[in-house]
Amino acid sequence: MPKGKSHPSPAAKENRRWILPNWRGERLAHREHRINQNEAAKRGVELVFSDAQQKQENQIKALRSFIAQGVDVIAFSPVVETGWEPVLQDIKKEKIPVILSDRAVDVTDNSLYVTFIGADFIEEGRRAANWLVKASGGKSMIAELVGTPGSAPAIDRKKGFEEVIAKHPDMKIFKSQSGDFTRAKGKEVMESFLKSPEAKQINALFAHNDDMALGAIQAMEEAGVKPGKDILIVSIDGVRGAFEAMAAGKLNCTVECNPLIGPQLFDAVDAIMAKKELPKRTVVEEGVFEQSQAAAELPKRKY
Repeated sequence: MPKGKSHPSPAAKENRRWILPNWRGERLAHREHRINQNEAAKRGVELVFSDAQQKQENQIKALRSFIAQGVDVIAFSPVVETGWEPVLQDIKKEKIPVILSDRAVDVTDNSLYVTFIGADFIEEGRRAANWLVKASGGKSMIAELVGTPGSAPAIDRKKGFEEVIAKHPDMKIFKSQSGDFTRAKGKEVMESFLKSPEAKQINALFAHNDDMALGAIQAMEEAGVKPGKDILIVSIDGVRGAFEAMAAGKLNCTVECNPLIGPQLFDAVDAIMAKKELPKRTVVEEGVFEQSQAAAELPKRKY
């Protein structure tokens, strides 16, 4: 909505525009967008989507475009934590509220955004590590597929995982490299791990997301390694492909990172338009799933 006009009631049609970068994988990002489109339609909201292709510079361009359009609310999922202060300052000057979804930002002024809705990535890392401690008896040589460098999920999942295994001297991450949250890169990095002189020591894999784990499974099978047996695999996200891999005995555990936050996001937009107070942080509910649960849970997965 152009500046200078009064805001309509939350029930009326409004221009609320926000960007969602593709960081969980293309299929999941598109499904999440369709869910948000449906939620917007139900609430009579005009929703404009800009796919930033997992690039911060594209997100910043989109944000500046939304400033120029004078939109009512901007919601976005920052691909990395840092580098947002200048554009967020400009948004604040125009009095456009900002909602962070999925990922947080590292800024010196928390008034630059209204609220953050998303997962607790540190806790996800802890849950993955706690599962591996139990499954391995507290003894494992771990290869790690890290997410996009500088991103909140990569930083926090690693932090939570290492916090737990630090209490277990017989658990060690001795191979760690970024797979950039993609299946192709996860496969490529796992191939390099398996070709290293220390390859035979690897008996566990921690992947920061399911896509990288699924790529690593391909690499293992091509190298004659039995995924889920020769190497225990725990990953994060809880996507359908992970449940299919668990049902096939190739993935051992996935820690859920629920992306279906559309209703909560639109509730926040409605609250902002109604000038209601919002908590600075809202954590979504998530679970941990093992192979034994996969077959029963698979038909229930929405993403």
